[in-house]
Amino acid sequence: MKPEHRSALLALAARRGQKGFSGVLEEALDEYLHGEAEREKRMQTFLSLAGSITEEDAQALRRTARELRESWR
Repeated sequence: MKPEHRSALLALAARRGQKGFSGVLEEALDEYLHGEAEREKRMQTFLSLAGSITEEDAQALRRTARELRESWR
């Protein structure tokens, strides 16, 4: 752990009235792991959509998006 991370965690713990930063670190890890699980679920949903529209529809969507982008300039 970088010294500046340790220092920041100790300062945060002190503001919370805690002696060490274990509680702060535990909370951060819980949040990170929960976020990873959510990201994994979103990726699985994204991947499950492959092939859900026809190639014709995909090309039409790309063309429309390109036309819209060109009109923004």
